[in-house]
Amino acid sequence: MENRVKQKKFVSLVLYLHNTQNEVVSFFQKVLPVFRDNFTNFEIVCVNDACTDGTIGVLKEYLEENHCSEMVNIIHMSFFHGLESAMNAGRDLAIGDFIYEFDTAYVDYPSELIMEVYDKLLEGNDIVSAGTRDHVRMTSGIFYFCYNKTSRGRGKIGPETFRIVSRRAINRIKSIGQYIPYRKAVYSNCGLNTAVMNYRSLEKGKRKKQYAGERLSLAFDSFIYFTNAMETVSAVICGIFLLLSVGMGIFVAKDLIFHNAVVEGWISTMSFMALGFFGVFALLTIILKYLSVMLNLIFKKQRYLIMDIEKVVKG
Repeated sequence: MENRVKQKKFVSLVLYLHNTQNEVVSFFQKVLPVFRDNFTNFEIVCVNDACTDGTIGVLKEYLEENHCSEMVNIIHMSFFHGLESAMNAGRDLAIGDFIYEFDTAYVDYPSELIMEVYDKLLEGNDIVSAGTRDHVRMTSGIFYFCYNKTSRGRGKIGPETFRIVSRRAINRIKSIGQYIPYRKAVYSNCGLNTAVMNYRSLEKGKRKKQYAGERLSLAFDSFIYFTNAMETVSAVICGIFLLLSVGMGIFVAKDLIFHNAVVEGWISTMSFMALGFFGVFALLTIILKYLSVMLNLIFKKQRYLIMDIEKVVKG
């Protein structure tokens, strides 16, 4: 990496940790020198999302053995919260002018990319993300495609490994709501300039998977919060039953005019069912639209519990 003047802006490094004892040392070995070489002042915020292995012990041992002098805080979550809620806690504790959010300790990108996203931020962006499409699961690809097709905003989302966010963006997000259900979606639709930098993965192995339940819940919540998918599906089903009702009406009228023989009660039963389902889905469409408006007016409140904040290195 070419020599450059150290940046005087205070930067926060927020790292998500959940059972990553085999990756945490490698992360700091690759990432920490970049921050030391390029920033005069920075802090490290590690979010311990209820690790059940030796991740935190390995982390503390590494910091002690390498005489880390930077300010290091470890947020211990009360129970397993998942990536989004845990990183909300880390973001709220961070005090930097710019905040790096590392969603994983798995490093499959060149270290130079860390400063490249910073330089891209200084070009006039408030949020710059780095991601690779080399290890995207098929289900994730389907989710991103459906989300981007139905999103209310103009921003598109995709796989991301880490990002840098300006303090202005953080303040903008907090003005929307204390709790961010899906950071990528909120960042892409906050109205500020964003950029994405793609890289080719340096590792052939696949990154650690999130829990299937967490991914499914996050996907469902995202469609409700940020897209018109639920309203669209409900409206389409409502339209189908409306067409069925009209068709049944035409069928009934034809039978009455031409005195066709049909099974007794069949026409009235089918007409009632078609109209009934039309009414149900019409009501569901109205309810979903109402909930959509309410979610736009009031976001969810803060939804995480911190057990303890441990200052490992005072700096």
